[in-house]
Amino acid sequence: MRGWEELYPLPVPPSWVPGAAVGILSLHFIQKLLFPYFWADLRYLLKVLTYGLRMEMYRLQGRVVTVLDEFVKLAEKQPHKAFLIYEGTVHTYRDVDRRSNRIAQVFLQHEALKKGDTVALLMGNEPDFIHVWFGLAKLGCVVAFLNFNVRFRSLLHCVSSCEPKILVVGADLLGTLEEILPKLQKDVSVWIMAKDSTFPNVHTLLDKIEAASEDPVPVNRCSATNLKSAVLYIFTSGTTGLPKAAVISHLQILKGAAGLWAFGATSDDIIYITLPLYHSAASLLGIGGCIHLGATCVLKKKFSASQFWGDCRRYNVTVIQYIGELCRYLCNQPVEGEKNHKVRLAIGNGVRNDVWREFLERFGAVKICEFYGATEGNICFMNHTGKIGSVGRTNFFYKLFFPFDLIKYDFQKDEPIRNKHGWCEKVKKGEAGLLISKVNAKNPFFGYAGNKRHTEKKLLCEVFKKGDLYFNTGDLMVQDHDNFLYFWDRIGDTFRWKGENVATTEVSDVIVMLDFIQEANVYGVSVPDHEGKAGMASLILKHNASLDLEQMYKQVVTYLPSYACPLFLRVQEKMEMTGTFKQQKFRLVDEGFNPATITDPLYFLDNSKKAYVMLTKELHEMILSGKIKL
Repeated sequence: MRGWEELYPLPVPPSWVPGAAVGILSLHFIQKLLFPYFWADLRYLLKVLTYGLRMEMYRLQGRVVTVLDEFVKLAEKQPHKAFLIYEGTVHTYRDVDRRSNRIAQVFLQHEALKKGDTVALLMGNEPDFIHVWFGLAKLGCVVAFLNFNVRFRSLLHCVSSCEPKILVVGADLLGTLEEILPKLQKDVSVWIMAKDSTFPNVHTLLDKIEAASEDPVPVNRCSATNLKSAVLYIFTSGTTGLPKAAVISHLQILKGAAGLWAFGATSDDIIYITLPLYHSAASLLGIGGCIHLGATCVLKKKFSASQFWGDCRRYNVTVIQYIGELCRYLCNQPVEGEKNHKVRLAIGNGVRNDVWREFLERFGAVKICEFYGATEGNICFMNHTGKIGSVGRTNFFYKLFFPFDLIKYDFQKDEPIRNKHGWCEKVKKGEAGLLISKVNAKNPFFGYAGNKRHTEKKLLCEVFKKGDLYFNTGDLMVQDHDNFLYFWDRIGDTFRWKGENVATTEVSDVIVMLDFIQEANVYGVSVPDHEGKAGMASLILKHNASLDLEQMYKQVVTYLPSYACPLFLRVQEKMEMTGTFKQQKFRLVDEGFNPATITDPLYFLDNSKKAYVMLTKELHEMILSGKIKL
């Protein structure tokens, strides 16, 4: 009997197959060893390229498709799908479309708004924020998002800088309106989200919405002819003091709205937004991203660490947005079934390495998607690999699309270093440098509304060659040898606290309004286990004057947002200056707020007592140990 092999002989592979297999395996191991991020980089670059090609096709076809256009199409395509969930109430795509139509009809009938006019919006997180925003956008208006934490003088400045025809105020912010109403420009028409008003010459909106038609306004009112035209003003604190209105174009909204998609979110995801909608992170990345996907978002009035995971379970949330502080607050909560949720993506910025690791350990298999981007900037980095601590990764191809550099910076003179030929110099890998991004037709910088000088101050000219132009981010970054990028620090007179930029000159201006203050030098100091830097003010008293702590407390809480109020005060006899006659901050920052090493009187803003109190060694220890919440 013949054997099986004789009846059915096994095929012999060609002689080159084993060699090819070994070669493929060798290439695989070489790729893993030398180019470990090749496939992740390729997937990300393909997404960037795909989106860029889609935008280019629209341009070649003469089409201008905005995020609002995408939303209106979705309202027709999936009218019954939930778009917003707020406090348990579901608002479908059709619901939001129709209510925004009603608001557009109200302003069309009652106000002589022209296409391109500005309307300022002072509202907290609620569905009507989005309804008013979309309704005004359907009229072709530019909507200015006002920060509801900003008070009195700063708020009046914000309103005047964007020159609105109308100011719309939420029902829960009528107290803020009462503060500014007497000094508000008379040509600004004020509307409130209420059915009746006790304010003179203030219009009510809710009663008129109920009586308005749901019909769409004429298409020619909202149709955009240029993606680079302004559609929003979002206020940002910078190095110049008072908030500045960053001009946001249709192009920037489209780019921001693609963020969730670029990180892997889909139309099946449910996105949880707890950040304030006046921030670009919540409005452009969150709401815009939800529209780009055709997904659902859960909107929270205000972030609550104790309710966070309960909300995630209740609404089957799969994607969350964060800032670094938010993650730390969650990690500080008592341990209680945190891994019982469906969250798979956390998208945001500013999380510290130790909090990042703790977050992953406590809350399970959540992919943290850290990114970097300024509201008004023309550069963005996305950490698509999940490398802890990094804000993103770059390579040769990415720099072709988004050219940027890290340049040497003089911290004493507070300006970029230029060589003997007058050119800036790039830093080596591993060194901190100022991030600058090339301004060109593909990556424009739109500047700020109402102040050409502020726009010009953010630009660097003649950087590497004659005629070149770069956007100065004001951020110091480090690029390692694997091309990962890390945020290092802010430059200039600004620091970050509670997820907000604090302009030191704005705080100083408020403090020196007090009749016993000669001079105030405001800066940020590091506090262990806290993201960003806490505000501290070095004070010089007027001759024969004494420090009135009660007046100081009233002044800062009245005129400054809570995150900008200095937590620490230091009273000095003489203000130190730099060689260029600027206030010296570096030594003060290094010395911090330790009463054991500082002989000057120190004070702490004790929120539980609603007062500034003497900062003792015992109090200092309690702050460092976390026994006192900041």
